[in-house]
This record gives sequence, structure tokens and C-alpha cells, in this order.
Amino acid sequence: MSLPPLVEPADTLSNDEVRRYSRHLIIPDVGMDGQKRLKNAKVLAVGAGGLGSPTLMYLAAAGVGTLGIVDFDIVDETNLQRQIIHGQSDVDRPKAVSAAETIREINPYVDVRLHEVRLDSSNALEIFAEYDLIVDGTDNFATRYLVNDACVLLGKPYVWGSIFRFDGQASVFWAEHGPCYRCLYPEPPPPGMVPSCAEGGVLGVLCGSIGAIQVTEAIKVLTGIGETLVGRLMIYDALEMSYRTVRARKDPECPLCGKNPTITELIDYDAFCGVVSDAAVAAAADSTITARELKAMQDAGKDFLLVDVRETGEYDIVRIPGSVLIPKGDLASKLSELPADKPIVLHCKSGARSAEALALLKGAGFASATHVQGGVLAWVAQVDPSLPTY
Repeated sequence: MSLPPLVEPADTLSNDEVRRYSRHLIIPDVGMDGQKRLKNAKVLAVGAGGLGSPTLMYLAAAGVGTLGIVDFDIVDETNLQRQIIHGQSDVDRPKAVSAAETIREINPYVDVRLHEVRLDSSNALEIFAEYDLIVDGTDNFATRYLVNDACVLLGKPYVWGSIFRFDGQASVFWAEHGPCYRCLYPEPPPPGMVPSCAEGGVLGVLCGSIGAIQVTEAIKVLTGIGETLVGRLMIYDALEMSYRTVRARKDPECPLCGKNPTITELIDYDAFCGVVSDAAVAAAADSTITARELKAMQDAGKDFLLVDVRETGEYDIVRIPGSVLIPKGDLASKLSELPADKPIVLHCKSGARSAEALALLKGAGFASATHVQGGVLAWVAQVDPSLPTY
């Protein structure tokens, strides 16, 4: 869909800016007018991680005048495989601060604004109001719905991207001209149904592929050139090296942007997405042990079955001694194979998946089942620091 430019052009470009952006200026579709619009634009990146890294770097290089960064996390060594805006010396530093330093090195003419907070319903509208366009590179459903709803309520467009293993998706959502995210995905998947990148992995370079598409769409929306992804969902398969787009239509019954909206303010998105289901919370309430307690059970020679509910790739990286692997998605079909005459202890990476698995076992009659608080990460921190983390 062709759309008018989102922002007005700045008054001038300095001689230094003309020299810096000369390869843009000689493109007829961009030219001086388009570059001035980029200079005058205010863009907010939600997340300075896998997708946020190339997004922020290319937006800065393109000459977007004001870049905001929302990120409260710190740089971890596991980030460096794909989050290229950060380096080894940035480990344990705030991601927003690290990203800002890289941006200023790429382009000193960019005004960088930091929002080192957890984005939630209490602050999203206030933060978003400062910007013309939002670029969403988050990796969880709660924040995706939050970003979507805040943009619709404020009447702002946003560029969305998603990655997992070898697959990526991208689109532009702008309720004034097409569907919103809820039109495509009215309900989030059940808790634990879709693994995160931390659980399922992601090819690092995929972040660059999808991030570059997000920046391309942002430039098109800001300057009013080309055909945007409004009303289309782009799907990328890196293994097949294939791109395809599917039409996305506005849902007239959408509770947010439809004819009779019922969502008129931001909601509790953790509850909406069931970040941890009520059943998992209830199951874990009195059936949780620590990593040290698990070690004490092993040292005492107690007879129990220790079940790792992570994925095969995770199990290959690091495992708790004595555990057997039954991925959470396979657990329901394996219930008949579990022993009824001895306790079952479940664990995952950090405790969320094992709590969901515990609820499944409790519902199937395994009343004595427990799970390990903190999972493998707690085992490494409290019991055996020689093991790797991921």
C-alpha cells in the first residue's frame, strides 16, 4: 500500500550531512526531500536485542534524526551471537547504554533517547507519544500485544518483526490504513505452546535479514515512498531462501480497531497472554524444591525420576546428572510410561516450563510430583558452577 509521508521535512541539511547521505540524495525517490524527512523523524525501537540491533544501526546510518531505545536488560554473553550492536566489552552493561554508544559512533548527528524501563501498561502511552513511528523487535507475546494496542490507541504506525530458528516474519501495522496485530492474531497461543528464542534457538544472521526489512519499511513509511507492508505479512524461510507475502485484512470485529471496539485502554498483558498460567502457579504452590534440595535428594540415594522437559538441543548443551529427557510438548503422550510408584521431579531451564508440565502431571493424578525452582540455571549457580549456561 502506498501511503503519504509520515513526517514533514526538516528545514535544511548541513554540508556535512549532504556529504554523509549523498548516496541517498542521488536516489530520485529519496532525494533531498526524503532525507530531510528522515532527519526530522522520531523513531522508537522497542528492544535493543536481536532485531533491535540491526534496526537501530541502520536507522542511525540512514539519518533518522531522533532514535529512542526502550530496554531495561543488560548484555549477556549469549546475546553476542546475534545482537551485533553490542560487543564483548559490553557484557554486564545496560543494553540501552551500549546501543546508544554504538549509534553515536555510527552517526553523531542522531539524537539518542534512552528509556531504561520495563515497558508496561503504565508507561507505554507516555513513551510512545514522543515518537512518530515505533519499531517492535520484542520476543514475547505480552509485549507484542502491548505495543500493538498502544499504537492503535495513539493512532501511530509500527513496524513489526518476529524470528525463530530459521524463520522470520515482518509487517507494518497501522489501524488507520489496514489491520492491526490483533486482526491477524486475535488470541495469544497457550502458555508454553510456542518456545522463545532462548528455548528454541535462532540463527543469528536471521536478525539481520528481518531487521533490515524492518528498517526498509520504516524508511518507506517515514518518507512516503514505495509500497509498504501495510495489509501484507512477509514470511521468510532462511533454509529454503524463500520470501512470500500473504494478504492481511482488517477484521471488522476486532475488539481494538473494529467497528465496535471493546478495548479502549491498555490491559494486563501478562495475564492476557498467560505468561505463567493459573494452573501452573497453583501446581507449583506447594510442590517446588530448590536445586540444593534436589542435590540433597540425590546424595541421600532417594529413589525418584528426574525429568528434563526442555528441548533436545538444550539437553545436549547442559544437563543435570541423572535426568531423562522428555520435552514438554511430548509429555502428554508419555504419561503412561511414567512410574506411579515413585516421585517424579521435573525441571527445565528456569522453572516456567516445568511448572506448566507439573500442572499437567498433577491433573493426570501424579499428586507427589514436584519441580525445581530455577531449573538448570539454579543448578549451575547453586550446585555445579563448572557447567555451562546458555
